[in-house]
Amino acid sequence: MISESLLKKLQQVDTPTVCNAIEVAQGKRGFNAFTRGTMLSSAPESGSIVGYARTAQIAANEPPTEMPEVIKARRMAYYKHMSEGPRPALAVVEDVDYPNAVGAYWGEINTTVHKGFGLGGALTNGVMRDLGDLPDGFPVIAGSIGPSHAFVHVRTIGETVDVFGMSVNDGDLVHADRHGALVIPDDVLPVLEESIDKLLATEKLVLGPACEPGFNFDKFEAAWTAFEKSRT
Repeated sequence: MISESLLKKLQQVDTPTVCNAIEVAQGKRGFNAFTRGTMLSSAPESGSIVGYARTAQIAANEPPTEMPEVIKARRMAYYKHMSEGPRPALAVVEDVDYPNAVGAYWGEINTTVHKGFGLGGALTNGVMRDLGDLPDGFPVIAGSIGPSHAFVHVRTIGETVDVFGMSVNDGDLVHADRHGALVIPDDVLPVLEESIDKLLATEKLVLGPACEPGFNFDKFEAAWTAFEKSRT
């Protein structure tokens, strides 16, 4: 389980910072477990959401072809799955209709239910709605905005899902904000907090001088040299 100290640190920084810090922890560039493309946040100023993924797949373009009792039973199994598992947690739900998703699964009622289960937010390539009526403290990072739920229904529960090119297993530790999302590798957890602190300190070597009066190329060159040295 993630330590309280690391969780607090992750909640304080944005997803690009965590992307860079993971590379610091790994000692190389090339980390690629992140979303591709532009995502939308229901609460862009609310900061980051962090948690263990509770995964599922939905569809909405066409009515389900299975018997109604099967669909209803799977829906209840879905909500049971979301109510269980380690915390902190995020709902990570793939809309298999993407890129032609039309059914807004994430509206006022569903987000409120998930928040009541103790989840901290939702990540999806699908659709959200009811902006302005979603509960505080439950950001939705989604692929689009739309007015209708269409024929939305649950397809799978607890399986590996794909959200904007990012593969997520049930139980993966996910960090997300208005920039998108990433999966934090297990092997970096012991050093990730230290890596975030190191990254932020290193960035100040350039950001500090750049914000001071009289900044020029010579000061930039000196700052950048110190910046490069700190990263080796």
